[in-house]
Amino acid sequence: MLRKKGEKGFTLIELLIVIAIIGILAAIAIPMYRTQTIKAKMTEVTNAMSNVASAVAAYYQDTEPPSWPTCGSIAEIQSSLGVSLGALLRIGSMSVTAGVITATVAAVDSSVNGQSLILTPSAAADNSVSWTWSGGATMPPAYVPRR
Repeated sequence: MLRKKGEKGFTLIELLIVIAIIGILAAIAIPMYRTQTIKAKMTEVTNAMSNVASAVAAYYQDTEPPSWPTCGSIAEIQSSLGVSLGALLRIGSMSVTAGVITATVAAVDSSVNGQSLILTPSAAADNSVSWTWSGGATMPPAYVPRR
């Protein structure tokens, strides 16, 4: 199709196709961006739980006979295990019950706020400790660490 000398620009069809492509990309990208943002914020919670897990494992290995600590609050975790969690804003509460670490997520996103993240220990015959992540009943599985 030849254009006359003074005609410049895009046709209506070309503009509609570009708008449709942008709409499709936005429909895919926005949910993926939201998921990655939540995962990044959950990293603060998982890192704090990993620090507490190290202290719990050290406690287990230092007691004779080996036993798991029990701490009902963040303040008790700090005084008993020496792990300070007071400055972390994304943890509503945390407790250790017979070695099982349970944290309540706060200030992340409405889909995970108030949900529990659980870190469960298991001890081998040589007193080495391995950990298993799980979520509460309604925690979306996408936000529970795999290891």
